Amino acid sequence: MEPPSAGFDALYRACVGDLFAYVRTLLRDDAAAEDVTALAFERAYRRRERYDAAKGTQRAWLFGIARNAALDELRKRGRTTALEHDVPGDPAVDDPLVHAERSARRAQVRVAMERLGARDRELIALKFFAGLDNAELAEVLGVSESNAGTKLHRAMTKLRSACDVTA
Repeated sequence: MEPPSAGFDALYRACVGDLFAYVRTLLRDDAAAEDVTALAFERAYRRRERYDAAKGTQRAWLFGIARNAALDELRKRGRTTALEHDVPGDPAVDDPLVHAERSARRAQVRVAMERLGARDRELIALKFFAGLDNAELAEVLGVSESNAGTKLHRAMTKLRSACDVTA
């Protein structure tokens, strides 16, 4: 028989990278994102008996906890922090031209993301940095799946427009 925490360990391994990326996008601070990610897993572990599979996936449940922890951190700060570093590129790419093009695109997206409202940045982070599907996105946000898809579509349209402006 496996220990009760074995399932939680698997959840941790499966989600830690995506969860950190999501929280980092909300907080725009690596150190705070590490702290909030750890706090989210701690809270989830303590509350693991409360998880109800009928209400959604463990992944969505965990991202909901992380979202609340990140919003608590933002409220505590009373402000947002500046994005400090660019997201690292693919280390396998040695071509300086490819690296320069990717860096320019990342910078363009970063500037465009800064122009979006907090809610739109969060939607994009949940979908693309955290890798949640629309059903999980809806669970985290407490809206219907179709509403989540509509909100995401609108946020992406705004991001594309913002990228066009920065080009």
